[in-house]
Amino acid sequence: MRVYDKFYINGEWVDPVTPKSLDVINPANEQVCATISIGSAADVDKAAMAARNAFATFGRSAREERIAILAALVETYQKRLTDIADAISDEMGAPSKLAIEAQAASGLGHLATALEILQSYEFEEMAGNSRIIKEPIGVCGMITPWNWPMNQITCKVGPALAVGCTVVLKPSEVAPLSGYLFAEIVDEAGVPAGVFNMVNGDGPGVGTAISGHPEIDMVSFTGSTRAGSLVAQNAAPSIKRVTQELGGKSPNILLDDVNLEEAVTRGVMHMYNNTGQSCNAPSRMLIPRAQIAAAEAIAAKVTESVVVGDPKAEATTMGPVVSEVQFNKIQGLIQAGIDEGATLVCGGAGRPDGLEHGYFIKPTVFSNVSNDMTVAKEEIFGPVLVMMPYDSIEEAISVANDTPYGLAGYVQGNNMDAVMDVASQIRAGNININGGSGDLHTPFGGYKQSGNGREWGAHGFTDYLEVKALSGAA
Repeated sequence: MRVYDKFYINGEWVDPVTPKSLDVINPANEQVCATISIGSAADVDKAAMAARNAFATFGRSAREERIAILAALVETYQKRLTDIADAISDEMGAPSKLAIEAQAASGLGHLATALEILQSYEFEEMAGNSRIIKEPIGVCGMITPWNWPMNQITCKVGPALAVGCTVVLKPSEVAPLSGYLFAEIVDEAGVPAGVFNMVNGDGPGVGTAISGHPEIDMVSFTGSTRAGSLVAQNAAPSIKRVTQELGGKSPNILLDDVNLEEAVTRGVMHMYNNTGQSCNAPSRMLIPRAQIAAAEAIAAKVTESVVVGDPKAEATTMGPVVSEVQFNKIQGLIQAGIDEGATLVCGGAGRPDGLEHGYFIKPTVFSNVSNDMTVAKEEIFGPVLVMMPYDSIEEAISVANDTPYGLAGYVQGNNMDAVMDVASQIRAGNININGGSGDLHTPFGGYKQSGNGREWGAHGFTDYLEVKALSGAA
């Protein structure tokens, strides 16, 4: 069993100010797989001061120095790729193939992308008679989630270090193992002391301290909309910048000329990826009413092919949800769908047959769902798809936008003029066309209560920079 009882502050592994431990539960077997220390405001204060002191020099470092640091991180991360995948599988239940090919690989991709962009990123430009300089914002607090743990750490830390910021990271206490491994990677790569600091802990004890700390200049948060609102409120008195990547309830609109077999299959399988624990999951499938019965049959057939079980088993294609809390929440929402009269196409309440332990959910499809039902409104964050019939494309667009969220949208059809017209009317930050998806240069973020700011690629640098105008210096 892993024991991670120290924090990484000012280039050293240090004990917490006040010792307190927390068990990390493997969701596949409900057994303790690790223990970590839980920090406090005192630990955050130490980390923030270390980051502030380091910023005095790192904030003025040469591009070449930061290129060397990112290159060392990429090289060191590559050596630990298997360790990272194993940790992610244990801490949040990702099947081994997903853990190595997507979860762990995305972290390497974000670091490599930040390195690539830094080579030629323009930190200066002329505007009229003024020289415009982009400078690092300062000390950055980062609060990251459990569902894509290494992806979210690296898509924040990579750009921040690239532009010259220093960092205080709080990984999710539910899935903290990959965060600890990242701190080991930072240490081995020789990142200067104080540039990266990590304090484990929960939201009330560490997240609140980070978001309100006077020595932290900005906070980048990924998590629920409810928690994001609390972070912003806590940051408001110090007028620090807050960027947020929050929840989603993304529509997937199938036009009437679509290849139904391909489109439904694609949408169902995407929904089950990562056990539905992705904020941009296409959780609402809007289908022409005349095709709803055929779509139900396809969805049921696709669901039968999903193998739910031990994440370490080669045949498994879907693992458990991350925790007992999430398991109980999803079970309650599935029951709400049944109680409110949605048609249960497949799946339903309870664990899949043969799985008596672990936080496993039956892959579930509801049909004939109206937008006033709980399963249509709430972010379930599990392998539950709702199918919603529509009678006109105007109705489909209206339903798609009738949500407080706006992270992603999906449009599928053969007439590209019609597809692009629909895509232009969806109020969301990322629109996926006919199964296409962005790459690591594509800006990722949402409208409305799905957050603000953008991550990934060159757009991911922006929120870590201040803009200074030097007038008369041309």
